[in-house]
Amino acid sequence: MAVATLTFADRLAAEVERKRSQIVVGLDPNPDLMPVELRGDVARFCCGIVDAVAPHVVAVKPQLAFFEALGAAGIAAFEQVCIYAHRAGLLVIADGKRGDIGSTARAYSQAYLEGDPPRADALTVNPWLGRDAIEPFLGAVRRGGVGIFVLVRTSNAGGDLQDVILKDGRPMWHHVASLVDEWGEETTGETGLSSVGAVVGATHPRAVTEARRLMPRTIFLLPGVGAQGGSVADLGRAFQSGPASALVSASRSVIYAFKESGTDYREAAGAEASRLKRDVWAASGW
Repeated sequence: MAVATLTFADRLAAEVERKRSQIVVGLDPNPDLMPVELRGDVARFCCGIVDAVAPHVVAVKPQLAFFEALGAAGIAAFEQVCIYAHRAGLLVIADGKRGDIGSTARAYSQAYLEGDPPRADALTVNPWLGRDAIEPFLGAVRRGGVGIFVLVRTSNAGGDLQDVILKDGRPMWHHVASLVDEWGEETTGETGLSSVGAVVGATHPRAVTEARRLMPRTIFLLPGVGAQGGSVADLGRAFQSGPASALVSASRSVIYAFKESGTDYREAAGAEASRLKRDVWAASGW
């Protein structure tokens, strides 16, 4: 008898409930910013961060650009870190913002979401080429167990494209949000949340509120807290669809916290992740 695969949304919701945390730590390894004793060892640095934050967060988000910049050694480090994070009980969100014509999108989906096991539990994707470019990723989501986060309103300014007003008076990103809500309809799990998520910048509190209205079942990935200036206090409405309906992502403010504290990089990262966990849970109202 076949056993149904838990959806990504349901897996995430279970971890949020277990840890009472909605925190994702971004892994943006820059050798120039690492402790000198690591001598630029990206894998060692990231695995140390994983050890430090694992009790406090539900996922890590490796930023592929930082690994790719290091060539073959960086790709090997990325794979090592994904395996290590999974063994630590964390979900892995690969931050690659992939999106291309169908055959290329299919290859990206195979690379990150369709292995046995897949490298990542979820992948950030770019919707600007349209439904045919997203379909290979949606196929992987429908087959179960993995998720995607579609760029909707990003944490940078982005107004020259995302805020362009359409003929019906809506900004462009509202149209993208409506597509994400539509795409996610058939991937809704038992929690009522969809495995087709949305990236919505925490630096735009008004957009967060509007996005929740447009995408009531969508899990938000909220980057921009910390180094980019986003405030946890402004994010409460993102969680209106449940404690797991939004994830707050912080990268530099956590992984390089030792530069402010003067303590060991792991100790500093763990302390900052723990603080952020408490603050976000309180702000979420759950």
